[in-house]
Amino acid sequence: MEQDYIKIIFGLKLKQIRTDKALSLFGLSKLSGLSKSYLNEIEKGKKYPKPDKIALLSEHLEVPYDEMVSLKLDKNLAPIGEILQSKILKEIPLDLFGIQESTMIDIISNAPSKVTAFISTIIEIAKNYNFSKESFYLASLRSFQEANNNYFDHLEEAVIAFSKTYQVDLTQPLHSKELEEILIEEYGYTINKTELESHTELENLRSVFVPKTKTLLLAKHIDDAQKTFIYAKEIAYNYLEMSDRLYTFSWIKFENFDQVLNNFYASYFAGALIIPRAQLVADLKSLFSKKSFKAKYFERIINNYNASPESIYQRLTNILPKDFNLKSLFFLRFSHQKNSLDFKLNKELHLSKQQSPHANETNEHYCRRWVSLKVLKDISNSNNAHEFDIQVSHYPNEEKTYLVLSSATPDPFIADNYRSISLGIQINNQFKRKVAFAQSKSISSNEVGVTCERCAIQNCEVRQVKPTAILSKLKDEKIAAVVNELQEKLSK
Repeated sequence: MEQDYIKIIFGLKLKQIRTDKALSLFGLSKLSGLSKSYLNEIEKGKKYPKPDKIALLSEHLEVPYDEMVSLKLDKNLAPIGEILQSKILKEIPLDLFGIQESTMIDIISNAPSKVTAFISTIIEIAKNYNFSKESFYLASLRSFQEANNNYFDHLEEAVIAFSKTYQVDLTQPLHSKELEEILIEEYGYTINKTELESHTELENLRSVFVPKTKTLLLAKHIDDAQKTFIYAKEIAYNYLEMSDRLYTFSWIKFENFDQVLNNFYASYFAGALIIPRAQLVADLKSLFSKKSFKAKYFERIINNYNASPESIYQRLTNILPKDFNLKSLFFLRFSHQKNSLDFKLNKELHLSKQQSPHANETNEHYCRRWVSLKVLKDISNSNNAHEFDIQVSHYPNEEKTYLVLSSATPDPFIADNYRSISLGIQINNQFKRKVAFAQSKSISSNEVGVTCERCAIQNCEVRQVKPTAILSKLKDEKIAAVVNELQEKLSK
């Protein structure tokens, strides 16, 4: 254990022993002969007493020396001991949010019993929801993205600098051949396009990087857009000098938060390189100037870049908040197997933290009125490579309305599986000022819920189950009303 943690555990124990004996710091000072300020520093975890001082405290507090120096805490403080010994404070990216580790330790030492209850609650929630370390890291990353409106100027500038250094023309669609040449010539990579095919266990991976030999293994059946994105990520790791990184795409597991953050930075850099900001802003201004919306306008933007629809939608979450001040938006990715009734929400981003839905309700039935699910059903019943649709979605319970664009594509790695990517932009005054087709009658409109279990829409033709959560709430409200009437009646 680190010395700081040993100090704080000793301080917590001393404070607990002192308070159990109804002693003030002043009282313990008189009893032991040690100064009040010195004892206060010990209890705050800022100082660790020398053996002779521990012996003195042990004698006057009538607690065995071995018990005083033991790292074992009683049941009331045990969760804090577990947290400190597990070094979770090192894993939490506190500095990402401007929090010093010392601040957290001060909070723990100043209110140990309350912090213990809080930590126990978090641990219990994590266990009940099977919240892994990877899930925690990803949740932290989403919060970081949301706090910055998912726009990172230093990465945008790095892309511009890279394009100048390596003479990459950002006004033209970028292809894998150009980036492959940079990886080989500049960074000493070897590209292997056959090895992965001989390992059936790795059939769902698009790439594996072997750092010792700088060999990049590529899946044989990926298209040029996927290959370009993988190459751009590899360039990002090298150009941005990020050594703590993931070696597979898609990722298998994270070892620490730096890998999560660096993976995000590399992906952001790749998206900004393949879908340059200046060009996308120009494309969006042209789209938003139209007085009516047609699907071909948006599909034309997608076709302007050598990128998957998901990469385009992800890039929109960077550009819309920054260049159009459209910050109330959400991004969702669903997966769906043909002929299945299940739709899995496996990626999300909510920039204003207000939008529905959230993935924590995956055990419930998502609203079948969503365009996100409609395009999945459409593509599973066709042989198309891309299905697109748009919808104005009004949430009556939240009194919010969103313009939702959604694209569905086949999963290239799993037969009869499909994915949909959706971007929802809140229709507010800012949206109406920026988008000429904001109230176009050419866009279908629908009232939607979040899940069937929580939806109050009457006579819904696609409802999967009864609104059990609402019915339960109404029942509780009726019981409470009867109890109040009874209390008033018998109080007279």
